[in-house]
Amino acid sequence: MFTNQPFSPGSRLALFVGLLGMGIGVFAGFLVGANPQLLGMGLIAVVLMIWFFAKFEQAVISLLILRSSLDIFYAQQIPAAFAIGLDALTLLYVTTQLLTGKAIKVDKFWWFFASWVALQGVSVILLSLGGLGLDSSYFPEVIREWVRLFSWLMAYLLIMQLQQRMHPNKIVNALFLSLVAPLTAATLQLILPSSLLPPLLKPRALALTDIEGASRINGTLGHANTFATFLIFFLGLTYWKLEKSQRRWPWFLLLSVIIFFIVATKALVCLVMASVLIMVLIAPKFSPVKLIGGILLFTVIIGLFASTDFGRERLASVLETPLFNPDMDISRSILLSNSDGNSFNWRLAHWDTLLKAWRQSPIFGYGLGTTSIIGGNEAHNDYVRWLVEGGVVGLGLFLTFLGANFVRLAKLWFSSPQGSPKKDLALVLFATLMAISIGMMTENIWSHTALFYYWLTTSAIVGWDWNNSQIVKSNNK
Repeated sequence: MFTNQPFSPGSRLALFVGLLGMGIGVFAGFLVGANPQLLGMGLIAVVLMIWFFAKFEQAVISLLILRSSLDIFYAQQIPAAFAIGLDALTLLYVTTQLLTGKAIKVDKFWWFFASWVALQGVSVILLSLGGLGLDSSYFPEVIREWVRLFSWLMAYLLIMQLQQRMHPNKIVNALFLSLVAPLTAATLQLILPSSLLPPLLKPRALALTDIEGASRINGTLGHANTFATFLIFFLGLTYWKLEKSQRRWPWFLLLSVIIFFIVATKALVCLVMASVLIMVLIAPKFSPVKLIGGILLFTVIIGLFASTDFGRERLASVLETPLFNPDMDISRSILLSNSDGNSFNWRLAHWDTLLKAWRQSPIFGYGLGTTSIIGGNEAHNDYVRWLVEGGVVGLGLFLTFLGANFVRLAKLWFSSPQGSPKKDLALVLFATLMAISIGMMTENIWSHTALFYYWLTTSAIVGWDWNNSQIVKSNNK
């Protein structure tokens, strides 16, 4: 018999579980009819879902750690499947929490982030309606890119649910386990001949020029530059641990290992990013000792890079660009780009091509993820990318997103107690974002998905109350 009484949280949950069970049953029947092997995968997914709810804290941390190992499976669509699975688990968890009358933990920045991602969805709608520079046949590329951005939002939301369950320091410590697989794979790439490496671990040849037949280690991140920016993030995080730990030698050792592998990636832009990171980190606590330490660290990085024939040739190629050569203008660089093997001049020519295409659709661009379709290659400049894909509106939204992150981290730094771990972590994230923003001028850093998973989840953590009694007790157990 129907009544006017509202459902209790328990009855709502029971109804939801019943409907979910019916849905799983129908879906399982469909899988058996379509392909019996898919049923096994479905059962594995159910087991993982049960584990996710039963061991929530461990599951969330495990998923974040796992993400750094997936990019080598790009051809098998594993990173995309991970993003979709993470989105589904997060939405399912949020739905369950709401049905049981429990609060969902979010902060003000999450609402801004959610609004920003929703605005990016306008690109999907406009393309499907034929309102952009491309027709609707390119819809899969646009929706794939939007889902990637949405998965960052869900990762931020998921890590927020650990607030008052785990101490922030414990979560950051756990994130260092994300280095194990990439560094192990990178070590194998350095010490073993390519013929002895598994196909997935074989380092890629240089994308634009093949100087001396050089190859570049990528760990498990799929590309050398992706691996390098991932290490830049952990360089800052390790510096934070080095400053705050009583036993400093393990963190100093890890810092040395990370620097070695950054240089081994042969990513010149990451040397610039590392220098920016170091300068921002030492600026607020300027002292002769820190200045000397920063100069020595940067000198070691440049010295290691320049100690190889490849490094010297890359540094020399920079001098043959309009930036450092007054006798060479942009027009000449573009003309020489197809014959001189200089990747910087190639970039100038490529940006010229993309900007000419942008003028055909200047307001809303061509849609998310369409740069390689328009120009035949990735932009190698994220600001040009956003101008081409989102037009003036899209670039404005992108700069707003970056600006909002800078403002938020600056506020957290100013408002946190002097010398506190939270204050120093906010500075590390600010410095990392500054390095990323500089690196975006010549690289496709916005496509480095794993980097932003870790940066955004750590950004969520730094906004917590680190002195909350509940998490302090949890940390002491």
